[in-house]
Amino acid sequence: MKCRLLFLLVPCCFSFFAMAQQTQKPPLHGKNWMAITGKPLAATAGSIIFQKGGNAVDAACAMLAATCTMWDVLSWGGETQALIYNPKTKKVIAINAMGVAPTGATVDFFKSKGYNFPPEYGPLAATTPGTPGGICYMLSEYGTMSLKEVLAPAMELAAGYAIDAQTANSMERGKTRIKEWPYSKSVFLPHLGERREAPSAGEIFVQKDLLATLTKMVEAEQDALKKGKKRKEAIMAAFDRFYKGDIAKEFVRGCQEQGGLITEQDLATWKPIEEEPLSVNYKGIDVYKLQGWTQGPMLLQSLNILEYFDLKGMGYNSAKYIHTLYQTMNLTFADRDFYYGDPYFPPAEPMKGLLSKQYAMERAKLIGFEKNDPGIGPGDPYSFEGKQNPYKELLKQRAFSTDSAKRNFAPAHDIRNQLAFNAKEEAEYMDRLWRGTTSVEAADKEGWVVSITPSGGWLPACIAGKTGVGMSQRMQSFVLDETINPFNVVAPGKRPRVTLTPTLAMKDGKPFLSFAVQGGDTQEQNLLQFFLNMVEFGMTVQQASEAANINTNQLWLSLGGTKIDDRKPKAGSILLHDKTTEAVRAELKKMGYTLSFDDRTSGPINAIWFDWKHGSFWGGSSNHGEDYGIGW
Repeated sequence: MKCRLLFLLVPCCFSFFAMAQQTQKPPLHGKNWMAITGKPLAATAGSIIFQKGGNAVDAACAMLAATCTMWDVLSWGGETQALIYNPKTKKVIAINAMGVAPTGATVDFFKSKGYNFPPEYGPLAATTPGTPGGICYMLSEYGTMSLKEVLAPAMELAAGYAIDAQTANSMERGKTRIKEWPYSKSVFLPHLGERREAPSAGEIFVQKDLLATLTKMVEAEQDALKKGKKRKEAIMAAFDRFYKGDIAKEFVRGCQEQGGLITEQDLATWKPIEEEPLSVNYKGIDVYKLQGWTQGPMLLQSLNILEYFDLKGMGYNSAKYIHTLYQTMNLTFADRDFYYGDPYFPPAEPMKGLLSKQYAMERAKLIGFEKNDPGIGPGDPYSFEGKQNPYKELLKQRAFSTDSAKRNFAPAHDIRNQLAFNAKEEAEYMDRLWRGTTSVEAADKEGWVVSITPSGGWLPACIAGKTGVGMSQRMQSFVLDETINPFNVVAPGKRPRVTLTPTLAMKDGKPFLSFAVQGGDTQEQNLLQFFLNMVEFGMTVQQASEAANINTNQLWLSLGGTKIDDRKPKAGSILLHDKTTEAVRAELKKMGYTLSFDDRTSGPINAIWFDWKHGSFWGGSSNHGEDYGIGW
C-alpha cells in the first residue's frame, strides 16, 4: 500500500529532547564572533584573525589554510566549496573552487589502464588544485585583511607544529603507499628505517617545502603592494604565482614526474567560480546548498519530500521515522547518482525539475510503509520542466542490480563490529572511516557568515614535487560508464560530482543556521538529520550535533573501490546507533532491513545557530573526532 500525503499522528517511540538534555561537549556561546573547524589549532588560527579585527571571511580563510597545513584529511592541493552570507547585499553566494580533470583524463585513457573508475590514489587521481585559488578569491572579494596576515598562522604551522596522534598515525598506517612517492616520503616519513617511520604524537612536524610555497605567495602579494597595486589585485598576484608562475611549474613537473596528467595550461586556465546557490523553503526556512556538481541538492530534494509527512508526530528515531527518512534518501540518492554533474558541461542537469515541489509530491507517493523498497530508481524530473527525458532508453539499459553482497567498501561511518577483520582489513576500514574532510564555520557581529566543506589531498597523499602540496584524489568520483550517470562522465576540464556540501539556512531574512560535516556519502544524510533535529524536535545546536543518526547504504558510493561491485547500492543496509531499542530493531527487521550498529553514526558536525532574541551565537561541535570551536 502506497502512502497518502497526509498522515495521522502515531505514538512516539522516543520522547523529544528536552532543552536541558545533557551533552558530552558544552555548547559554545559568543556575541562578537564564532570560529569552528576540524582541529583545535586551526580554530585558534581563526580566533587570532578575529582578535586582529578580521571578519568571518578572513577567519574562515585562516582556518582553511591551517587545516590544509595540518593535513586534517585534506591539503593545499585539494578543493574548496563555500557558502557565504554577505550582510551588505543580504544574499547568500556560492564559491566553486573545485579543481577540474586534467588534459588527457578521458574515458578511453582510464579504460586502457584497466580501470572501472579513475584511481583512488596517486597522481592519476588528481584534479587541479582548487583551495589556493579559493582562498585568494574569497579573501580578495569579501575579506578585509592581507594574504600575509591571513596565512601567518598556517605559515607558522608549516615551520613546525606539535603533530596530533590522529594525523601522525595516519601517516604511519599509510607508509607503504607513501613510499611509492619520493616527495611524500621525504615529508611524511622523517624516520625512515626505524620501527616507526612517521612522526610520533607531539613531535614537531616541519614542512619546509610547503613553507617556501606559502612564502612565495605572500612575496607576490607584498611585491604587488609595493608597486602600488590595490589589496585585491595584490592578493590575485599571489593567485597568479601559484597557478601561472614558478609554483605552477614545479607542481606540474613533480606531478608529471610521478605519472600524473596535469599540465601548466590546466593550471593557468583554471579559475574559481562565484555561483548562485540552490535553495528550497522548508516550513518557512530557506535552506541553501551548492549546485549539482556537489551532492547538496540531495538534501533539498529530501526536505521537499519530507514536508508531506508529520515527522514530529512519528517521534524522533521511531521505526516509522527511520523508515520514512531511509525511503526518502533512497529516492533522492537515486536521483543524485544519475542526474548530478558539472553544470558547466553538457548535458544540462534537470535541476529545476528535481527541486520542484510537484516532483517531490510525486516521489513522496512512492513511499510505502510495509517494507523497504530495494528497487527505487531515478525519477523523471524532465516533465516538471516541460521537457522530454532524453535518457529514457539509457535508464532502461541500466543493468546494475541492487544486490551488492560483494561490495567491500562502505561509506565513511559504516559498521565494522559485526565483521571479523584481520589486521589489514582493519587498517583499510580505519582509513576509510577517517577519510572524510573537514568543515569550517565562521560568523561575526557584522553579519558575515561562512560555511565551507573543503577536502582533497588527504593522507596518504602524493606531494607534487618540491611544492609541499598534496594532490587531490577527487578524480575517483567521476564515472567511466554513462549508464551509471551520463552527467558525471570524466572529461578534461570537467569537475567531478563531489560529496562536499556546506549549508546555510535563512529565516525571516536573517541567518538562521550554518552547518557542515565531514565524511563522504554520509554527509548529506548527517546534515539532513541534524537540521530536522533542530527544526522538528527542538534540539539545541549541540544536542543536534551529538544526536544519533541513521546511515543508508542504498546508494552508489562516490569514493573508494575500483570495481563496479565495490560501488553498487547495498539495498536495505542501515546503520543504527547501538542504543537503538529492541522494539525499533525488531520492527525494522520486519520491514526487510539489514541492521548494523555502532556508537558512531554521524561524522563530526560543526554548526552555528543565530540567537536573534538575545543577539548572540550558539556554536555546536560534534563529540566525535577533534573538531573544536572558539567563540567570543
